[in-house]
Amino acid sequence: MFLCLFIQILVNVGTHFDQESSVFLAPRRGVYSFNFHVVKAYNRQTIQVSLMVNGWPMISAFAGDQDVTREAATNAGLVIMEKGDKAYLRLERGNLMGGWKYSTFSGFLVFPL
Repeated sequence: MFLCLFIQILVNVGTHFDQESSVFLAPRRGVYSFNFHVVKAYNRQTIQVSLMVNGWPMISAFAGDQDVTREAATNAGLVIMEKGDKAYLRLERGNLMGGWKYSTFSGFLVFPL
């Protein structure tokens, strides 16, 4: 199992995403939207990526077509988070094309509670 490490940030309003650890820190209690997209590196393998919140898997995505070299795994969901909760991606199985280079991860506050 590997945590993702994103080297490029496109938008980080409020700086709640820490680039060094690739962890999103919830600034307040509320409902957050997260989505991610990853690409597997090899055929004949399966990848699994999970959105983790405080060490617990919330949602996962799989890509496992054995005859396809490049295949994407994508998922999205809403999560209730408390102030200070941490969200990040974890590679549970497989290898990603270019490491995390071709992967995306985003999260934002939908509404406060």
